Amino acid sequence: MNFPLYIAKRYLFSKSSSNAINIMTLIASGGVIIASAALFIVLSVFAGLKDYSLQFSSFVDPDLKLLPVEGKSFTFSKEDRNNLKHINGILSSSEIIEERIIIKSENKNLLATLKGVDANYLNVTQIDSMVSKGYWFAPNSNEVVSGWGISHNLSFGILDFRTALSLYVPKPGKGQISSIKGAYNAVYVNNVGLFDINEELNDKYIFSDISLAKQLLNYKDNQISALELKIHPEANEEDIRNTIDANFKNRFVIKNREQLNDALFKMLNTENLAIYLIFTLVIIIALFNVIGAIIMMILDKKKSLNTLFNLGTEPKTIKSIFFWQGSLMTIISGIVGVVIGLLIVFFQQQFELIMLTPELAYPVRLQVFNVFLVLITIFGLGIIASRLASQRITKTLIQI
Repeated sequence: MNFPLYIAKRYLFSKSSSNAINIMTLIASGGVIIASAALFIVLSVFAGLKDYSLQFSSFVDPDLKLLPVEGKSFTFSKEDRNNLKHINGILSSSEIIEERIIIKSENKNLLATLKGVDANYLNVTQIDSMVSKGYWFAPNSNEVVSGWGISHNLSFGILDFRTALSLYVPKPGKGQISSIKGAYNAVYVNNVGLFDINEELNDKYIFSDISLAKQLLNYKDNQISALELKIHPEANEEDIRNTIDANFKNRFVIKNREQLNDALFKMLNTENLAIYLIFTLVIIIALFNVIGAIIMMILDKKKSLNTLFNLGTEPKTIKSIFFWQGSLMTIISGIVGVVIGLLIVFFQQQFELIMLTPELAYPVRLQVFNVFLVLITIFGLGIIASRLASQRITKTLIQI
């Protein structure tokens, strides 16, 4: 058996003759347990909040979106459609026209984004499930579905025939705008539904049939702004990207849901890193107690260490005893803390112990990655702390 490890286990699990050292050891161990449990719980909570924040993007953002390499639109022919249909892993595709427009309601104007979509759009996204009032528009009609924010700002509702609602877009090549009639294309529409996803999307989008968008923007039959794709859950995204690039060379920029929400993902990842660093600092502070407990143990065991030295044990081996003791203390405490954190997160998932609102439980998510991250952090910092504490042992100290 490894001699230093054997002695370290004896020192760790046996009581010291000094009650103060026993209390100090319990405080050090308890601090590591609490810090590791807190780090795991916070990371799990943040993972849950991240899922909660991003789930709304799945209602309007596709698995993959194909945008033109140059310009704001491109021509997509019948042959192109056939090529796309024969790519394995694509369940459905939708042709999109997206453009900034002006919405006019009586004497109020508002800038928004018109998204003209075809009949397949509801097979690519779940936007219709977020229509909280009214219904989704009928194909080949002048009906639109707008966000609650747009509706509120312009003071219109659904099927409000008394309020004239019109969409305007500047005509290309008209120079300085002098009059609405001469400088804008316009269509009159009827709002038949309101969707409620989040504040940003509610204030940004208004949906229409793609034929109405083409009419407003003077697009040709095969001219569109983007293609949105739904892929099979088990399909390899990278393989589909490569196939699209091979079939449509240098025509499209392909973005997945994370790339479409690049700013949001960067913000969430930055916050996650900041939280991890803050709680790692808490763990470092807790490990100062471990260093203190080991040093006190060294001083308490001076007579035993002197005996070991006289029996021929080298100072390096004696240092290893307390290095192992500190390492074992942090490893065991870290594991106990993670187990406690796992139980708390599990109970929150199952029994909704803490609520954000009366209807919504505080979101948490168990991730194997977070388990390993916390354990590696605790183990790594614990080993460093144990090494620093064990260096307190010198030949002079042992011989005193």
